[in-house]
Amino acid sequence: MIVAERKPFSEINEMTASYGKILTVGCGTCVAVCLAGGEKEAELLSKELQIARKQKGEGLEIVTRCVERQCDQEFLAALDKDAAEAEAIISLACGAGIQFLAERFPDKPVFPGVNTTFIGVNREIGWYEEKCRSCGNCVLGITGGICPVTMCSKSLFNGPCGGTNQTSCEINSNQPCAWHMIHERLSRQNRLGNIKVVMEPMDWRNQVPRTIVQPGYAERKAGLGK
Repeated sequence: MIVAERKPFSEINEMTASYGKILTVGCGTCVAVCLAGGEKEAELLSKELQIARKQKGEGLEIVTRCVERQCDQEFLAALDKDAAEAEAIISLACGAGIQFLAERFPDKPVFPGVNTTFIGVNREIGWYEEKCRSCGNCVLGITGGICPVTMCSKSLFNGPCGGTNQTSCEINSNQPCAWHMIHERLSRQNRLGNIKVVMEPMDWRNQVPRTIVQPGYAERKAGLGK
């Protein structure tokens, strides 16, 4: 189970302020269950953005969609038409879903609408590729939808180390250098200036075993405890 919390509206509004056509995409599984990024939450965010633009005397074309899972490629095809017409995309999925969306639409800036705060377990035997460490401070909107915390072997937050090896990581030649991928993605989107953004040190707040109760379920949990 993946748990997320919505980013502050001011942060989302600032990230998307320069775009006039936006696609907001909710996710119908984990983030919907925890009341952070499902269909209702996506609709609410879109309305908030429209109101904020209207108050500034600006227009905003915004389309809202929700797919069953953003971490499964089979569900993303339904977004192709809307994504092609949008200037930017806001994803309310977890960090893994956001990156999968950014991978499918590499020419479009994909901005995170939530911070992934907790990842539970899946006890089914299978093949999994780690995309997100639920650090609670998602920077995918700055790094072109590629997570430096997860994809960089050293989790470097502000650019590459001195050991890149012809686009690969010095630790493992089969591992692409995360910051090379970020550079290429941002160049493709004409947002290379983001490389100069110095990000604050990560607070690593999610490093101990935790129990999380979303506010919407607090009353139910209190009843179960009686």
